[in-house]
Amino acid sequence: MTAELPESKSQATAGIDWVKGGLIAFVVIYLALLLFVPAANVFYQAIQGGWPGMVKVLTSRLFLNALKLTLIATVISVPLNTIFGICAALAIANKTFRGRTLLLSIIDLPFSISPVVAGLMLILLYGNRGWFGPLLQAGGIKIIFALPGIVMATIFVTMPFIAREVLPALEESGTEQEEAAFTLGASPWQTFWRVTLPSIKWSLLYGLILCNARAMGEFGAVAVVSGNITGKTQTLPLFIEESHTQYDNQAAYTAALLLACLAIVTLVLKYLLERNTAVRRTYH
Repeated sequence: MTAELPESKSQATAGIDWVKGGLIAFVVIYLALLLFVPAANVFYQAIQGGWPGMVKVLTSRLFLNALKLTLIATVISVPLNTIFGICAALAIANKTFRGRTLLLSIIDLPFSISPVVAGLMLILLYGNRGWFGPLLQAGGIKIIFALPGIVMATIFVTMPFIAREVLPALEESGTEQEEAAFTLGASPWQTFWRVTLPSIKWSLLYGLILCNARAMGEFGAVAVVSGNITGKTQTLPLFIEESHTQYDNQAAYTAALLLACLAIVTLVLKYLLERNTAVRRTYH
């Protein structure tokens, strides 16, 4: 009976190895079909027209307007969400109060709500027939089908990223260092810059990368509030969709390749930050 144990153990090990191999194969095939092959096809379609065709697209007025609008919305929304995310995390971390769970749920709302619904909400509030529409019209302020609406939609969909990355870092670091700084006579501002910010900097950078990537690639909410007016309220994702609809494959795939390159840069930065964070945790 004892002689059968090694054989049974080897069979169990072989079974586990087979399961692991099957799971790895499934993941690779799944990623290949949904990610690698489509990404490779975008690259192939973009370069198929040759470098002159790509340069023509990248220097066209419509593309540059779309890129400019995307960058403006990103440059405005990311810093604002950074300030909000840090303030929200500082207000919630290591504190227990009534409504804390509800506040966290509200911050996470953009994760669960459809971007299209978010855009519709903004129209119902700030459109010509919305709650604040008449007041805005009287003041000559235009939000929907204009840059302010695009910025607001981008802010909404990217709101949770900073807060959700900084909050765990603050809770992990605790409050001992801040309390020690206050005891030594440091002001709240000095404590934030010299104690709190260094302890959350990697999490903050990680959140910034994710927030920036989502801001530049947002489609649904921006499509609703912008009206997708060519050359005026068309962001880069909307430019890609419009070009593809008009069968301008060179423009669509070239712009998509640019966004894909930005995504790759984001992934590289994300990997480097995760690696750096893992190394710091190992040594501390």
